[in-house]
Amino acid sequence: MKTTSVMIVGVGGQGSLLASRLLGTLLTDEGYDVKVSEVHGMSQRGGSVVTYVRFGDRVYSPIVTEGECDYIISFEKLEAARYAACLKKGGKIIVNTQEIDPMPVIIGAAEYPRNVLDDMKAAGYDVDDFDALAPALEAGSAKAVNIVLMGHFAACMDIPKEHWVSALEKVVKPKFLEMNMKAFNLGYGM
Repeated sequence: MKTTSVMIVGVGGQGSLLASRLLGTLLTDEGYDVKVSEVHGMSQRGGSVVTYVRFGDRVYSPIVTEGECDYIISFEKLEAARYAACLKKGGKIIVNTQEIDPMPVIIGAAEYPRNVLDDMKAAGYDVDDFDALAPALEAGSAKAVNIVLMGHFAACMDIPKEHWVSALEKVVKPKFLEMNMKAFNLGYGM
């Protein structure tokens, strides 16, 4: 089997590390060789966070370079645009349409770019964009955006839903499991 590469991108505090742990656990349980790498510079201050997950029969490096990513799961629009060049031809970007202002926008030194997703689509990227915040709130917390997105991604994968649920049960604390299961199911159905 070829190696499949996934990037999970967002800003600090959005739960990208939990999402990568969910995906890594699932893929390991499925018998794949899995490599995960996290890069989170100023994540504590809302900075960019990227996690690489690569899986296949044999994976030698967790790092994804430009033009080799099969899927990008983006928790925010601008982060999708920031990493779009990593997508390979035929790859897919799943994007939460939420906007989180980066520091230059917050301090008034820049404006949040308008039409980010339209520009990506016009450039030929396969963009699957939707509001993941509304179902997260329906599930019980804005912090469940990550699991809504992972549920949506799960529907794109050739792995049974019940295997995802099993992995979710392994990585989510019991007191948050019901909310995360609801978020996952809402995302899966979108």
